[in-house]
Amino acid sequence: MAALLDGPRLPPKESGDARQLVVFLHGYGADGNDLIDIGRVWQQHLPRAAFVSPHAPEPCGEAPVGRQWFPLTFRDPNERWRGVNKAAPLLTQFLDAELAHHKLPASALALVGFSQGTMMALHVGLRRATAPAAIVGYSGILVTPPQSDLEAFASSITSRPPVLLVHGDRDELIPTQALFQGAQGLAALGLSVEWHLSAGIGHGIDAEGLRHGGAFLARRLGSTR
Repeated sequence: MAALLDGPRLPPKESGDARQLVVFLHGYGADGNDLIDIGRVWQQHLPRAAFVSPHAPEPCGEAPVGRQWFPLTFRDPNERWRGVNKAAPLLTQFLDAELAHHKLPASALALVGFSQGTMMALHVGLRRATAPAAIVGYSGILVTPPQSDLEAFASSITSRPPVLLVHGDRDELIPTQALFQGAQGLAALGLSVEWHLSAGIGHGIDAEGLRHGGAFLARRLGSTR
């Protein structure tokens, strides 16, 4: 039996029950502690939101104390597709449990990913029975299957939440082109997509990217307040 996901949490800044749930999905070789402090910054925009940042399910083969959503060798072009599909059920189970814990509808969910976490956020978020209120993806990739399976890929999309993609223009790990390919691919699937390119930023998140992400969530989650 797969281990249940868990990680650091922040309760709503204002007293009372949570009105929204924001879930951070960290990158390869990190863990839930890597992103949870972003919630402290965004509490000013979302004072009634609960934030959680689960640790990915597997130890990372390349980082002794880090975690991974799935292995990456960078030698197999299809390993990302297999990886997101393998990790998706456990993440979906976690999201459903967190929403139930806070007694929130599925529409009050927002997913925020970084790098490999963005791959998971997009893959799982686009296949929820009820669309999340928003997805924010930093420095990531829209993972697609082999060319022969693209028709099945399009038919697997069950929800079309608004998406914001943010990328550094000097990203040394995931090329900037991934931002534009992801935005075009999502738009072709019928999603509303916004994007921001952070000048002079590598594989990371700068203050401007955080500002865009927080403002985007505040707009999209506003109806769930």
